[in-house]
Amino acid sequence: MLRAPPLRSFLQRFVPADATEAAHRAAMLSLADAPGDAFARDHFVPGHFTASAFVLSPDGQAILLIFHEKFRRWLQPGGHVEPQDVDLLAAALREVEEETGLSEVEVLGDGWFDLDVHDIPARKTEPAHQHFDVRVLLKARTLEFAAGSDALAARWVPLAAAHEVETDESVLRAVRKLRLG
Repeated sequence: MLRAPPLRSFLQRFVPADATEAAHRAAMLSLADAPGDAFARDHFVPGHFTASAFVLSPDGQAILLIFHEKFRRWLQPGGHVEPQDVDLLAAALREVEEETGLSEVEVLGDGWFDLDVHDIPARKTEPAHQHFDVRVLLKARTLEFAAGSDALAARWVPLAAAHEVETDESVLRAVRKLRLG
């Protein structure tokens, strides 16, 4: 698992694209040094690491988004790190396959693309907390997918039209990074 020392090293090398991402990186560095297992889904103060992926279409002109069951908006596939995940990349790849059916993907560059920290509201069995999301960049080898767990639907969204779907600023920020190259 990409636990605290290797994650800390990665975060120290990661170059934020803007002030928002720099703040997310600083928060992640603090969490990496916090007591307890910050990868466990029951680590609620202030939250835990998650992994997600921005999946580009084979031509690189669209991203695959899911309509998330709990959040009721279009987001990139991703979620909690499970005990069987050997690292955050494995967690992101597993989540992509579970939520979209895509397993034929290429990791672009070193994979690491974006950092985000977002609030998760309280639910029946969980207090409000934060997800410290490490995001990877992938390219699909096919346009075929099937919405799966946590996804009410999935669709390819052209990068130029991402602002037209009901999503959030963290997705739009990542799209801006993609469009800038």
